[in-house]
Amino acid sequence: MLKINTNPYPVFKTGRLLIRRMTIEDAEQIRLLRSDKDVNEFIGRTGPISLEEAEAFINMIEKGIVRNESFYWAITLAGNNKLIGTICLWNILAEKEIAEIGYELLPAFQGKGIMQEAISAIIKFSFEIMKLKTITALPEEGNKKSIALLLKNNFLPDENYIHVSKEAAEGLLVYYLVRQNLVM
Repeated sequence: MLKINTNPYPVFKTGRLLIRRMTIEDAEQIRLLRSDKDVNEFIGRTGPISLEEAEAFINMIEKGIVRNESFYWAITLAGNNKLIGTICLWNILAEKEIAEIGYELLPAFQGKGIMQEAISAIIKFSFEIMKLKTITALPEEGNKKSIALLLKNNFLPDENYIHVSKEAAEGLLVYYLVRQNLVM
């Protein structure tokens, strides 16, 4: 069984990115990200949020991190601490060694390979450090960019709902990546 430990909190540096713990100083960028209609289109969120709601969201995420329930990172460009997106591991089932990955990126930064860099770092961490057996992702059927990113990273469709039940998926597609399918 997995032992989740968020302390010390993992930070990743890639060619262009710093992937770090989100802080309350990210509230304005979280407000922008979670208010963007293009970002929200495939996530099921409605309308803009206030700065106070962004701060409350960050505080909720922080509580989950402190309780070793999830990881939630801010994606920033190297040399610039401004959040441009997020990536997380959540819905962690320690007994099954499985977690769900989620991610979002401001539209101005989409289509530039940024999320590819971020997801590669988190997949590596998930399998090599956390020792997960499986990572799942639940995109909406119309979210072609997200599905393409998952396929590029060797995720497979879980059409028989083996890793996430049909009821838990709530109308979303399920993709999965199993550790032994990768060459590390």
